[in-house]
Amino acid sequence: MTTEAFAPPRTKSQVLRSFDVQDFPALNGLEEEWRFTPLKRLGELVTATKLTGAAPAVEHGDLPAGVSVRDVDKADAVLTPFDRISALAYGSASGVTLIEVAPEAEPAEPVVIKIVGKGGDAAGARTVVKIGAFAKATVILEQVGTATLADNIEVVVGDSAQLTFVTLTEWDAGAVQAQHIRLRVGKDARAQHVQVTLGGDLVRQFVSVEYAGRGGDAELWGLYFADAGQHFEHRQLVDHSVPDCRSYVGYRGALQGASAHTVWVGDVLIRTEATGTETYEINRNLILTDGARADSVPNLEIETGEVVGAGHASATGRFDDEQLFYLMARGITESEARKLVVRGFFAELINKIPVAELRDRLGDTIEARLAENA
Repeated sequence: MTTEAFAPPRTKSQVLRSFDVQDFPALNGLEEEWRFTPLKRLGELVTATKLTGAAPAVEHGDLPAGVSVRDVDKADAVLTPFDRISALAYGSASGVTLIEVAPEAEPAEPVVIKIVGKGGDAAGARTVVKIGAFAKATVILEQVGTATLADNIEVVVGDSAQLTFVTLTEWDAGAVQAQHIRLRVGKDARAQHVQVTLGGDLVRQFVSVEYAGRGGDAELWGLYFADAGQHFEHRQLVDHSVPDCRSYVGYRGALQGASAHTVWVGDVLIRTEATGTETYEINRNLILTDGARADSVPNLEIETGEVVGAGHASATGRFDDEQLFYLMARGITESEARKLVVRGFFAELINKIPVAELRDRLGDTIEARLAENA
């Protein structure tokens, strides 16, 4: 058992951290971290102390030079879990999928890994991504099929390395996932994470960032589109504990259909020693139909006044009638006008993905969803 704190937390820096799921109290939905989450729909992920199902399969094609993907029995921990389900995932994973990019390597093609859920009992999984010093790579992780899954993804970006990390969640209907992604950003390193969430019944994704040296730069971008009955929840914690680092968080979501529900909670912690920090976070939501609900909560916790800048913003609204009128006045049908507005809403985030085929696919998927509700 490894723990770091047991006192009731007063700030994000004081929360309980442990690898042992039984160190965490049972969840009842009244906790601040879980008050938006429909716990009953998480099923066994809430109540179990060990998951015995088979983890999703890991598939990939030919790998570029300098890149390896292999299964290993164990790997050094990047993440010390600070919620019950993350600890459950850690204790239930039977091994580790290790993705490595060699130091100074610059693969010409993106590294594409597919996580394929085969159904069955609830499972835990762990993936570790290591980007060597001075390397430059794009890694794409696609999650498809069906699963009830608790998983941790731990990413280390070495000194002066550059990583574009794309996670695409396109589970089948009925899939349930609680995921924690941890990014450790080295000295003068740059990490850009693009998180796309489109599929599944209930998907709760937590991204946390820590810095291992001065000059680290982290950008977190998110795109989500919830249909009727889907619950998508995104949380971030950017922990600035090193001087002269930067972060930017920008998430956008669209919702349509009865009981479509999205949650975004962005936390940025600037510790006393993190002088020279520059940070900003923003979330925007577009509600397309009645019956959908978006919750958006930005938070800043600042322990030093010596920062370059720190701010946050949040906005939730419906279609701009003036935009629709402008387009329709020029002979564009209402359904086509709605597609153009939504595509424009998501364009900045889709363009963050450095693969044209994937950008086109996402655009087509979004337009198909809009057409279903026309």
